[in-house]
Amino acid sequence: MGNSFGNIFKLTSYGESHGSMIGGVVDGCPAGLEINQDLIQKDLDRRKPGQSKVTSSRKEEDKVQLLSGIFEGKTTGTPIGFLIPNKNYKSEDYDNIKDVFRPSHADYTYDEKYGFRDYRGGGRSSARETTCRVVAGSIAKQLLSTYGIKISAYVASIGNIFADVNNIDLNKDYDSNIVRCPDNDASIKMINLITELKSKGNTVGGQIKCIIRGVKSGLGEPVFDKLHADLGKAMLSINAVKGFEYGSGFNGSKMTGSEHNDEFNAQNGNVSTKTNYSGGIQGGISNGEEIYFNVAFKPVATIMTKQNSIDKEKNNVELSVSGRHDPCVVPRAVPIVESMAAIVLADHLLRNRTSKL
Repeated sequence: MGNSFGNIFKLTSYGESHGSMIGGVVDGCPAGLEINQDLIQKDLDRRKPGQSKVTSSRKEEDKVQLLSGIFEGKTTGTPIGFLIPNKNYKSEDYDNIKDVFRPSHADYTYDEKYGFRDYRGGGRSSARETTCRVVAGSIAKQLLSTYGIKISAYVASIGNIFADVNNIDLNKDYDSNIVRCPDNDASIKMINLITELKSKGNTVGGQIKCIIRGVKSGLGEPVFDKLHADLGKAMLSINAVKGFEYGSGFNGSKMTGSEHNDEFNAQNGNVSTKTNYSGGIQGGISNGEEIYFNVAFKPVATIMTKQNSIDKEKNNVELSVSGRHDPCVVPRAVPIVESMAAIVLADHLLRNRTSKL
């Protein structure tokens, strides 16, 4: 039913936006991994609503409860069960849309598929489900760190405002910036844009760039489970994502082969490439260079202005919505992108152990 992701390292999630809780099960995590629950909570705090003036005002502590699979601070090799209580939900905000479909939401398609839907905050289709991904991804990141793999993501653009790559230093702490952009000049413009649109009841989208360092060559499962294909599926499964490109992406289509080819170089047995238009992946398999990709997010679909829509009886109606919503989801999505990338890398790392004797 599409509620699980991964092959060996696998997450299954459950719960709705306005149910009593959300949660999940992480299966396939090897035994003996030391788990720092504070790091899991830190990632959840980066994703939770109500953290700044450019996010939803919904207040959720998002305190995770680890229920199984960890003993004396280490994984036991058995399923890791967890839950996160929902506390600050206001279901009455959605009473006026129980029979009406919001434009660009999953309301209409869920009703067409199931003939029934949980209209409170979008139910299962709510971005609140991504909280479970962050828990699993944080565990995956702790597994990857034992192999020297580090995943960093940041906001590369909001609307038409782009970070200047020359002003970006990933070794500096940019996570305390409320838009999570390492370019301070661009950050100020992004905050002003989001604030202005929020005051008008409007929203805006943007892009997140993710860089994965320390991945050795050889990860990826051709033909259908290419590493970049699984990363693409992971990113496109995130709410509001409309695009994914890795390496040179769409700009690569404008180049010639002589410009685009990444020439190899070997020194003392160490292989590297002169350029990295491949984005660290060739033939669906990692080549040892940095893996990098961009993820595009649409504007949040809930806007505070009147819109035309339809109701369950297929009548044309005029719709106004209320409630607490993000004017821009991109800053809160940074830990989600990191988490889904970590789940993919952890899964392929474990799968790769079976590739040769």
